[in-house]
Amino acid sequence: MNIIIINTGSSSIKFQMIAMPDQKVICSGLIDRIGLGDSNLIYDNSRTKIQEVLSIENHKAGLKKIAELLVDSTVGVIKDTSEITAVGHRVVHGGDQFSDPVIINEEVKEKVKSLFSLAPLHNPANLQGINVAEEIFDNATQVGIFDTAFFQTIPEVAHKFAIPNEISKKYGIRQYGFHGTSHKFVSERAQEFLNTKESKIITIHLGNGCSITAVKDGKSVDHSMGFGPANGLIMGTRSGDIDHSIIFYLNGLGYSLDEINDLLQKKSGMLGLTGFSDLRDIESRAEEGDRDCILALEMNAYRIKKFIGAYTAVMGGLDAIVFTAGVGENSPFLRNLVCKNMEFFGLEIDAEKNAPRSKEIRAINKDTSKAKILVIPTNEELEIAKQVFGLLN
Repeated sequence: MNIIIINTGSSSIKFQMIAMPDQKVICSGLIDRIGLGDSNLIYDNSRTKIQEVLSIENHKAGLKKIAELLVDSTVGVIKDTSEITAVGHRVVHGGDQFSDPVIINEEVKEKVKSLFSLAPLHNPANLQGINVAEEIFDNATQVGIFDTAFFQTIPEVAHKFAIPNEISKKYGIRQYGFHGTSHKFVSERAQEFLNTKESKIITIHLGNGCSITAVKDGKSVDHSMGFGPANGLIMGTRSGDIDHSIIFYLNGLGYSLDEINDLLQKKSGMLGLTGFSDLRDIESRAEEGDRDCILALEMNAYRIKKFIGAYTAVMGGLDAIVFTAGVGENSPFLRNLVCKNMEFFGLEIDAEKNAPRSKEIRAINKDTSKAKILVIPTNEELEIAKQVFGLLN
């Protein structure tokens, strides 16, 4: 079964074609800067890699270009788009309406549209990708996979906010959570590594966006992001948890709500603290003695430590923590900072095991560590393919 995985952003399309159940990536790539006149195209089928700059006017043109490459006589991997069995779409926000993958029909699309206000940067683009894919891959089953689905198991005591009940119910205000596909994938890999389904695992997704999840016996029971993806851990440009009275204070000083939102979403986090959003730059400056960068890294690790403590309490113990995503997988410096002086929680990091980089799952804890410290590369596209295949078989 050939499955195309499509992740449509506001100005980009990421894709992979995966043969299931073999889990073999046939080709992958992306188109970004859609509509800006100088779009970047990357297409890789393992035999040939194409990189070029061209004008892609809109998402429909982008998906048509991808389809042309798939069936191209020289670099293609199929003879006709009818060889695509299913298209798996990453949809960021499913509200409280979707806890499992679904075959997309008009009713599902209307529900995705009704959630535009909860994910204004993502859901409109996701729906656009669905509509265009229906035209181009017209013989394929379209399947929606929702980032928020993994967090539907979080109990009410954790996902409910302490605001008037009538407001919560009327406007659907509750914790939803994000990065769910990644947290689900690595937590399942961690369970396989531990060889048990009865487990208390904390998964730490660290990239430009960051989140942390408590996963007990394979189900999420708490998560750092909430109604939107801006709270919790310190991120590349997002502040993470902040005293909401600061918002009203800045508003009283003359900042508009749009300006404050832009400040907290795009100008805060590591960027606001250091002037850099890329952790590689921040670590390099910290090694040179830059005080702002040193403090920002310490703040980042401190926030993660607080959540590890809280989630260990919530689950009544800890079997393993998992580092994943771009920063989590590639920054031994930050992993060491997070695990430093955490022996009380049974976490003892091994400096030698922590240092190398690898694309394989590995334990970086000392043999005496009561809890495992794991580094597990995430693979959201494969997780989507697995869920699509599971739904259709």
